[in-house]
Amino acid sequence: MVTTSISYPSHDGSSAIRALLWEPQDVHDGLRAPRGLIQLVHGMSEHVERYTDFAAYLCSQGFAVCANDHVGHGESVSCEEDLGHMPLRGGADILVADVHELRCRVMESFAVAYPDSHIPYAVFGHSMGSFVTRVYLTRHAFGVDAALICGTGQQPMLMAVAGRTITGLIAHVRGERYRSKLADSLGAGAYSKAIKDARTPLDWLSTDEAVVDEYIADPRCGQMFSVGAYATLATLVREAISSKGAQRVPKGLPMLFIAGAEDPVGDCGRGVRAAVKEYRDAGVERVDLKIYEGARHEILNEPIRQNVYADCVFWLGERGL
Repeated sequence: MVTTSISYPSHDGSSAIRALLWEPQDVHDGLRAPRGLIQLVHGMSEHVERYTDFAAYLCSQGFAVCANDHVGHGESVSCEEDLGHMPLRGGADILVADVHELRCRVMESFAVAYPDSHIPYAVFGHSMGSFVTRVYLTRHAFGVDAALICGTGQQPMLMAVAGRTITGLIAHVRGERYRSKLADSLGAGAYSKAIKDARTPLDWLSTDEAVVDEYIADPRCGQMFSVGAYATLATLVREAISSKGAQRVPKGLPMLFIAGAEDPVGDCGRGVRAAVKEYRDAGVERVDLKIYEGARHEILNEPIRQNVYADCVFWLGERGL
């Protein structure tokens, strides 16, 4: 596997987005076209390197893989104080546009390198990235061959609207960069209560203690979101869970929802099933679901991760990728 770093201007007008492209060696050397391109869209308070193992597996199966650090995340920040902050206004649009920019850049480079080959494209979104992906599919689904939605939920619309209102009010008083314990207690901070007799406040991420400890020790992970960032997240959730959004997804787009049965983001499976129902009711013809028993939020970082990897590739193969 060969890893290439990519940089491009964010649609926020000020940030430089860092992205990675992972390719099988023979693809990188131009000996053959990739089996397909899979774009990963990461979650809140993390970064793209955490997906290296999954990317390596996908490359071993012939795929090329790309992913960008969102604004306010990873290496797409100019200083440590920017970690966990996204704009109060327009943040959701910026994240979606930055994801699309990476897709266009990589696919254009493949079109030049392999002019006689059709390279299928799939998008994989996890957690906050699942909501980014669900919104993305309402705007840029043309040419998307498959979508994998990981660690998502279907929060009540009233909660999403209230979250956007509360963060807006706090930002008006304290500024959009303010880190509010109230906003956090209604967001990611609430998930720490979901695991009985938890060893750490982040045990909801994975049953693997080493994964949790590594996340805690990583200086690019775990930052409390600013109220601007929480407003962005609330806006994404509000658009993603709406029936109108589901109706804008192409009816022939294959979708796979995967989640842990003990994931509080998906209400331990209930929210994931509700999301699946939303798309099926909207007429999307192929919406599949896989719930992994005993797994928590980051199923790509659970002891069963190799099973999850294989299931994703098998499903993609059934869809012709």
